[in-house]
Amino acid sequence: MTLKKNKWTAAGALIALGIVYGDIGTSPLYTMNSVLNSARNTEQLQEFVIGSVSLVFWTLMLITTLKYVFIALRADNHGEGGIFALYSRVKDTHKKWLLIPALIGGSALLADGTLTPAVTVTTAIEGLKSQHIGNLVFPDNQTLVIVIVSILLLMIFIFQRAGTKKIGNIFGPVMLVWFGFIGLFGFINIFADLSILKALSPVYAIQILFSPINKSGIFILGSIFLATTGAEALYSDMGHVGKKNIYISWPFVYSMLILNYMGQGAWIISHSHQTNLLEQSSNPFFEILPGPWRLVGVALATLAAIIASQALISGAYTLVSEAISIKVLPRLRTFYPSDTRGQMYISAVNWLLCIIAIFIVISFRTSHNMEAAYGLSITITMLMTTVLLFEFIRRQSKTIFAITFLLIFGFIESVFLIASLGKFLHGGYATLIIMGVILAVMVLWFYGNKRREAISSKDDYLTLKDYRKQLMNLSKDVDEPTFATNLVYIANMHQNYALKRSIIYSLIGSRPKKAAVYWFVTVQESSDPHEKSYTLDMLGTENIIHVTLYLGFKVEPQIHTYIKQIANNLVKQKILSPQFPKYAIDKHGNIGDFKYVIATQYYADLLNLPQISSIDRLLIGGRLWLQSHTVSPSNFYGLEFSDVIEETVPLFIEQSDKKKLVQRSIKNTIKKNTVLVSIKWHTKYL
Repeated sequence: MTLKKNKWTAAGALIALGIVYGDIGTSPLYTMNSVLNSARNTEQLQEFVIGSVSLVFWTLMLITTLKYVFIALRADNHGEGGIFALYSRVKDTHKKWLLIPALIGGSALLADGTLTPAVTVTTAIEGLKSQHIGNLVFPDNQTLVIVIVSILLLMIFIFQRAGTKKIGNIFGPVMLVWFGFIGLFGFINIFADLSILKALSPVYAIQILFSPINKSGIFILGSIFLATTGAEALYSDMGHVGKKNIYISWPFVYSMLILNYMGQGAWIISHSHQTNLLEQSSNPFFEILPGPWRLVGVALATLAAIIASQALISGAYTLVSEAISIKVLPRLRTFYPSDTRGQMYISAVNWLLCIIAIFIVISFRTSHNMEAAYGLSITITMLMTTVLLFEFIRRQSKTIFAITFLLIFGFIESVFLIASLGKFLHGGYATLIIMGVILAVMVLWFYGNKRREAISSKDDYLTLKDYRKQLMNLSKDVDEPTFATNLVYIANMHQNYALKRSIIYSLIGSRPKKAAVYWFVTVQESSDPHEKSYTLDMLGTENIIHVTLYLGFKVEPQIHTYIKQIANNLVKQKILSPQFPKYAIDKHGNIGDFKYVIATQYYADLLNLPQISSIDRLLIGGRLWLQSHTVSPSNFYGLEFSDVIEETVPLFIEQSDKKKLVQRSIKNTIKKNTVLVSIKWHTKYL
């Protein structure tokens, strides 16, 4: 749902509850459970729990509230948030290194997100164990939990293609009930041991980190960090609801979360006399609920988990779409199920997430095992966001403020990262492997293209200005057959109208392509995520047009629609002559047919260029391999139903020494009326 971003509304704040807080809102399901599992062999459980809850309180205060709500939300890119939107805001041609933290952070966010659906849904369903449903008792059987969770996850991913516009309207009210529910029962349980109120003091948070009763030491922060894993998602989803709706709703969400954490902490303290408390598999989130309310809690937790999963999946689509637009990921087929902004479906991403999520459920089996792996990669994302925010603050205010921000949050998040490394052997390696694969794809795609452009010889480019007269004469040549009324090349045009030699060869090489109008389209990324604009250059002619399209990363590239609109505008302005097609559905139409030409490169010749280094060969070859195994350029540019020709061209003009045939010797023998010429040829390198 599209919301006005310049003001907050009650409806907007309600919708924000469903869209923005799904991930962080379900963290009470597993955070204190993970903390409790860290308390094994702890003799003074009360002090340990108070310190742990204090760490949760101040982690949410510093990272989520101060860094993300108060600072990061100001670093929007025309209302859009997220690490790629932030990079688009601060990128600089003189600071190309800023792309590196964006790539690392984006890949880490996608990788860690694969665990969210698995851990939240599994934790919710585990709450059913041994519960009475009428006369039935849900068995204490983890295999049954795995089957149910796998089916639920599969259903969630299957329904993605239909879009979330209708179901999205109920997300807000459901999450409002959810937050009210967890806050209420958390508040009730606080009275079980009011000593938990000490957790509001930061003194207890600092003490527990260095206290001998904390057997985990600094590594307890790996469990504490679970409480704030949704902060990055909060920033990424800002564009859907507007920052002011987040400002107004966050205090309520924060209060309900803290009440629940403190209620769980008070319950643990009040039951510390139980000798087997730490050996039990019970989750304190469900234990604080009275018997009759347990099933209600499980039902709400399941709904909240589904909403959190839905928010994550939609966020993954958005993140991938942004990455494609800034040219760090290959083109992928994108489906738009509605006209609502942000509603998209990327099949490849959807099913990849589905396979990984179900694989994690089957492999890790219990939510406790998943918690051990959860959060490691997201600490990397937060650290990379801090680096980019430093650059943003430095440009907006005094450098001293930026340095202070970097030192404070860089230190805090580095400590969390070190603590989370303890999860590596317990499953964190899984998300790091996924992150590594995603990062490798990003590096190959972006830097492979950069190296290809850098290695290309200047001879690979020709200026279109030198061929204007030939094209104008070709258009009027009655002896040449008409190839198309409007011939469109989608290719970046550089300074001085420089185009790849292969494009000029395609136009007037072995077989000239006669057209009434020649179009050359360059697509540029706009700083405004929703911009759709263009500039025109006729090159001093009447039928050669260079169009530069400026499209934001939130805009679906529909090249045919845009070019046809521009053509109609030019005819109306009497800049372009009407074409009056002889046969057309629209009898009053004044625009003829369009034929699109897209050049694709093959990389077999890459092996025959020994002067290219091994790393360049890897980057360029990897880029072209990915290009050949992802969506075609015609589909990406919205030309699925247009007349498109994809021409295969060499990767480079041959850089090795050119070969020429040279006449070595000639022997003439005259026999009567017959002249026999024996010629021996050979090749040699010049």
